[in-house]
Amino acid sequence: MPKRTSALFVALLLVLAACGTAAEDGATTTSAGDDVTTSAGDGATTTSAGDGATTTGAEEMDGVHGVDTDLGTILVDAEGFTLYVFTNDTGGESSCDESCAATWPPVPGDSEIGSDLDAAMFGTTTRGDGSEQLTVNDMPLYRYAPDSAPGDTNGQGVGGVWFVVDTSGAMVEGPEANNDSTTSSDDGIDY
Repeated sequence: MPKRTSALFVALLLVLAACGTAAEDGATTTSAGDDVTTSAGDGATTTSAGDGATTTGAEEMDGVHGVDTDLGTILVDAEGFTLYVFTNDTGGESSCDESCAATWPPVPGDSEIGSDLDAAMFGTTTRGDGSEQLTVNDMPLYRYAPDSAPGDTNGQGVGGVWFVVDTSGAMVEGPEANNDSTTSSDDGIDY
């Protein structure tokens, strides 16, 4: 084999050997087919089923997890968007459909749960359209569409019925939201 080809072959072997080893920050990535496992060096490990989601460091986590905010440590989704409960939901079932669900999108039932949370608190409920929605302590979870950036809590206290949830699964009551951001439905309820 010519020297140039040998050098390229050795370089390729070195690159392949580096796959699956620890980086300087302690992060490890292992790939097996479509599944990718990523460890951020802090003990958190996530597995992605080929959907392109990866963890690049301790700042990002897959699945529902807790983050510190002015309202305490609250639940957020994998993208860092705040999760809410609706006090009008009863018996573990969602009462937020159609226009309400456009403003308050339900959290999908197959959402992963971060290693920082007690997975036993979480379950699912079947929505009117047949889809599954994630619950915490039998309360369906939602995002708030007007939250435009991770960490926004603009839905806190909206209409006196929407609240963030802490990492123990308890609703966090707090300041009433600015009602300029609410929309009224045909049933007279502010969402």
